Amino acid sequence: MDQAADPDFLADFTAALDWWREAGVDCDFFDQPRTWLSRSETQTEEHPAPARRASREQEETAAPLARIDRASLPQDLAAFASWWLDEPLLDDGGLGERIPPRGPAGAKLMIVIEEPEPQDREKLLTGPQGRLLDAMLSAAGIGRDGVYLASALPRHTPAANWSALAERGIGQILAHHVSLVAPERLIVFGGNTLSLLGHESPQRAAVPSQHNQEGQAVPMLACWGLLALLKQPRAKLAWWKAWLEWTAC
Repeated sequence: MDQAADPDFLADFTAALDWWREAGVDCDFFDQPRTWLSRSETQTEEHPAPARRASREQEETAAPLARIDRASLPQDLAAFASWWLDEPLLDDGGLGERIPPRGPAGAKLMIVIEEPEPQDREKLLTGPQGRLLDAMLSAAGIGRDGVYLASALPRHTPAANWSALAERGIGQILAHHVSLVAPERLIVFGGNTLSLLGHESPQRAAVPSQHNQEGQAVPMLACWGLLALLKQPRAKLAWWKAWLEWTAC
């Protein structure tokens, strides 16, 4: 018959383990280093180690990216909107569907964001970032209907590789998009979007600047991303002050 466990022994044993654990000695150590993942430890002839898959960065480095030829871009906004939804080289897929830009040509104000929100369907900025933008525009006495709203990427793309996208020519596409719209003023949200257009991300929430488009200087307000503005209440106040300064010119 099995004997019942000695409760005193179990208590002493548990107390000893707890003491060593509190002392920080709860692992076994060797004086000599050991290669735990060496070939001899992980692979045999009967069970070879699986081939390691190259990282996304290694794959992109090994395979040259197909670059979009700017000469092949549509030359009017209607054709560009259709091309934006169908061109396979614009991205490698992402979450959700592609979202078209919206607004009139020659708009008094063009707004460019980095990418659609995760919940966007059919139109841009239908989530919290959109509500923030609507509140900002409302305070300025502007409705969305009079604004041309566009994104640098056609769909929501978590952890986008912006360097690879720039090499693919996304920056030139964005600059071409701005030239087709020919806005009177331009607001650019997000450091990645600004970088695609050849500008640096501002140190403050918003900084008045200019965007040189085919020899013409377009007044531009360079801003942090809408998501960053949402997280920092003081940044929204700084943005408003920059807006007042920019529109007073």
